[in-house]
Amino acid sequence: MLAIMSTGVCTVWFSQPLPLDQQWLELLDELEHGRLAAYRQEVDKRRFLTGRVLAKTVLAARDGRRPETIRLDASCADCDKPHGPPRLPEPDAPQLSIAHSGERVALAVCSVAAVGVDVERIGESVRAGMYEHVLSAQERPRLDRLTEDERARAFFGYWARKEALIKACRLGLRLPMPELTVSSHDSPARLLASTSAALHPASTTMHDLDAGEGYRASLAVLTAEAIQPKTKWWHPEPEYD
Repeated sequence: MLAIMSTGVCTVWFSQPLPLDQQWLELLDELEHGRLAAYRQEVDKRRFLTGRVLAKTVLAARDGRRPETIRLDASCADCDKPHGPPRLPEPDAPQLSIAHSGERVALAVCSVAAVGVDVERIGESVRAGMYEHVLSAQERPRLDRLTEDERARAFFGYWARKEALIKACRLGLRLPMPELTVSSHDSPARLLASTSAALHPASTTMHDLDAGEGYRASLAVLTAEAIQPKTKWWHPEPEYD
């Protein structure tokens, strides 16, 4: 069994994608099965399934419940369709964020403030146009002096930091990443500037995370408090007692 998570702690769990086994599929509700079926690629199905199973398993252990009793609400704030960020629709529930890339699925659970997590697989190169999609004008010169390998690692680190920030404030595509400026790739993660009132450096805490070789990951929490997250790897049990 998972250890129950104490309040006041922000924990990030990493997992590899689960197989599409019946024991995991049974933990999805009707709407989640609909979303699963909409994915065309098996790996996308596996990553979606893993995010939901991981969230329900961790939340169940936190409250001494069984995973199948956990219901997540993914209603979109704009259209009410079930494709928004998942949340636990219960009073005083912790905040959640799920991310996935390649062979990594991440879950952040935080009891003190809104949270966002992101993980990015480092590509071999950065395609044309990606700088403009991710980096602010202040950040681009920082990468010019790096080798190609260093540049790719730094770039995907910037991407993970900004995705985590956007997830934390729940703005999605309404907040373009170049409107955020974060600290240099070789220094601790920090929000330096934002054009959005939803994100302010003085009330945002960030951390880079270790997701393993070939990945960059980051966490953002909308609080001025000094949050020190715990990072864990989730290893599924074959069955629930």
